[in-house]
Amino acid sequence: MAIQLRDSSDDLPVNHEINVTPFIDVMLVLLIIFMVAAPLATVDVKVDLPVSTAQPAPKPDKPVFLSIQADGRMLVGEREVTAATLGQAVEAATAGNREQRVFLRADKAITYDTIMQAMNGLRASGYLHVALVGAEGAGQ
Repeated sequence: MAIQLRDSSDDLPVNHEINVTPFIDVMLVLLIIFMVAAPLATVDVKVDLPVSTAQPAPKPDKPVFLSIQADGRMLVGEREVTAATLGQAVEAATAGNREQRVFLRADKAITYDTIMQAMNGLRASGYLHVALVGAEGAGQ
């Protein structure tokens, strides 16, 4: 005569532990996908651009330069101006032609704020065509 300690029902006992094996499998697959995809996302695309047949823009005979020196002084051509007289000086240099391009060149020591104030002064005077002038060449 044997004693049965186990319940005779077919139900399995409840397991209170989390099975992390499927979770680890999914994470490893995602890791492999990202390891393969990351280098592909940083590859430069080679594009052979067509050559433009457009004629270069004609350079003006007498360009108008607004220069900002390292000490903050502004010059229109060779004439020193202030922020208040900037519009009048540019108007005199362009003979009132507001469609003429004004070339803005500034010293490296000038802050971005000073350049923006000069451009705002030109815009307030009606001069919307402003070109920024930089030094030619790659030598720094």
